[in-house]
Amino acid sequence: MTTAVELGLCVDPQAWRDVGFRVAADGVVEIGGIRLRIEAGTDPDAATGLTSWTLLGSGDSESIDGLVTRWVTVADGGFASVTSTDHPNGVLEIDHIVVNTPDLERTCTAIESTTGAPLKRIREAGAMRQGFHRLGELIVEVVTHPGVVHPQAEMWGLALNVGDLQALFGTYGPDLMSPPKQAVQPGRMISSFRASAGLGVPVALMTARAG
Repeated sequence: MTTAVELGLCVDPQAWRDVGFRVAADGVVEIGGIRLRIEAGTDPDAATGLTSWTLLGSGDSESIDGLVTRWVTVADGGFASVTSTDHPNGVLEIDHIVVNTPDLERTCTAIESTTGAPLKRIREAGAMRQGFHRLGELIVEVVTHPGVVHPQAEMWGLALNVGDLQALFGTYGPDLMSPPKQAVQPGRMISSFRASAGLGVPVALMTARAG
């Protein structure tokens, strides 16, 4: 089964440290069973934000409908296990990533045909439509809406689960975080880091899933 083991980001690592993430000297952030690898890009023309993912599997496609994809296999040594890391901000795991696309069916078909991860369901929410896949621990939320203008799919943002969302908001306050509110998922709360935090990618924060 294909699983996601790493997400690549081109962002400022110090900004992540400033809001309580443990970022190693080599830019690695270990969250649950998935690794974020931060590269502080210096090329003004290079892509920023979420730039790629690394999948554990037997595929060889370098792009899944525009999503930059790298592969590792058990045969070539697999991928070093992520060591559980306690973050001062209480982040526990990645809940999901958001992929924007102008064509939901096209992108979901590409993900399924390349990785074998089936489309679990489609949610209709007004002008927005969402499709969901699971690559191991990672939920992939594919989203389309009239505001998507990029011709191919692109990784847009992260949602992270935290142990105590209210305490985190108490630490960083409304200048860096939006006030927690009820999430779409019943019984869960959600907030997000504001652009002023300088994380370089939309990051939502959610209370952990029950069970």
